[in-house]
Amino acid sequence: MSSDFYIARLGLGEQQGLCNIFSVPRGKVAPVNAAFILVYLAAQVLIGVWLARRMKTESDYFLGGRNVGLAMVTFSLFATWFGAETCLGSSGQVYASGLSGSRADPFGFTLCLVLMGLLLAARLRAGKYVTLADYFRERYGPLVEQVAVWVMIPSSLIWGAAQLRAFGQIISVTTLWPVALTIVLSAIFVIFYTYMGGLLGDIYTDFLQGIMIILGLGVLLAVALGDWTRIKEALAAMDPARLSFIAPGESIVQRLDRWMVPILGSLVTQETLARVLAARTPSIARRASFLAAGLYFLVGIIPVFLGLVGPTLLPGVADREQFLIHLASGLLPRLLFILFAGALISAILSTTDSILLAISALLNHNLVFPLFRIEKERTRVLLARVGVMAAGAAACVIAILGGGIYNLVVTASAFGTAGVFVITLAGLYSRAGGERAALGALGMGLLATLLGQYVLGLPAPFLTAVLASTAVFGAGAALKW
Repeated sequence: MSSDFYIARLGLGEQQGLCNIFSVPRGKVAPVNAAFILVYLAAQVLIGVWLARRMKTESDYFLGGRNVGLAMVTFSLFATWFGAETCLGSSGQVYASGLSGSRADPFGFTLCLVLMGLLLAARLRAGKYVTLADYFRERYGPLVEQVAVWVMIPSSLIWGAAQLRAFGQIISVTTLWPVALTIVLSAIFVIFYTYMGGLLGDIYTDFLQGIMIILGLGVLLAVALGDWTRIKEALAAMDPARLSFIAPGESIVQRLDRWMVPILGSLVTQETLARVLAARTPSIARRASFLAAGLYFLVGIIPVFLGLVGPTLLPGVADREQFLIHLASGLLPRLLFILFAGALISAILSTTDSILLAISALLNHNLVFPLFRIEKERTRVLLARVGVMAAGAAACVIAILGGGIYNLVVTASAFGTAGVFVITLAGLYSRAGGERAALGALGMGLLATLLGQYVLGLPAPFLTAVLASTAVFGAGAALKW
């Protein structure tokens, strides 16, 4: 995936003056904000502890017993994808460049969720898999399963580190503690409640976090629309070019790449597919994908709309990623602004816990359990929890030593999902191609992404990787590999 995409998805910069998130000048403590954060985070922990006693089997821990209903799956898909980047990144890009600056959020990811419902959700849920790699083992063999795991884990791990660093910075600003310390504390917190509650804990906290996101952005929109005269002036004075999805000087190839990354690149991530696999029935999995797409679009369009009218409402914001923060700080009373801050925290948490659990599922279920022939459910649950701890610890170390959020997301982009996407769709809708064709597609997807992004500087590295992976898989299928 292109580094520009990952940077836009995170929406937080290392030097963005994150103290402005809570409108607290450095050197002063904000006890009300800190108290709110502590109470809110404590609620997440209590949910995990409450659900811990229900974790009897591996299926309970990784998939909530495959008994999750429509509402919970819908909200969990929504919250898992709706990161702080969806608020800050998209509004900032639209503030600066109009709609061409933010095609991923919410437009691309909404289409991705629709495609998940159309192409993947019911088929994968009907297969009763625990991870996507299970499907690869069934379709292509155990070697493809194992290689796919090692292709999928690094990107998730580094992406999780970027989220932990962003969360740690927010806590650092609120408490004035050193960033390294708050990253460690943030990691311990996320590890603990994910360790206890598993996917079901994630889904329940996702529900709470999703409500916070909707309330935070809904309140901001309602207050902004209260000054309807200024909104009408902003719309009337808007340059029509801001409503175009085409950036100046952008080639067709670049345009396709920037649409394909969010639509296709996120379609086959374990952290989102786990929600689909946890649904009670294939029908619920499919319907939840469509409902989550609608919810994601309706809520995600709020920061986009505010970004469009932003230059009139709040001109001259130097750092575009801070536009929504400045707008909320200026419009909202203190208590409502704290609610908005809670929405940002929720957005980060709902992504981070999902990543840790996804890494543990891939590592344990597809590598450790088969290798050591672990059959006892109690042992599997214990190792699954150890996997969450290990993933969290590794992400924490990377977050501290990784050289900043920007560097982390650029590194994560080197581990593309092009090959995973190709072999998933090809396997589900064709019987052509076997083990060697799939291995070739996985290897080509990774190689083409690295070369296209870092060596050749191609304008469309992700699209190039998808086409190259498809060509390799097609050649392998023709040769009956």
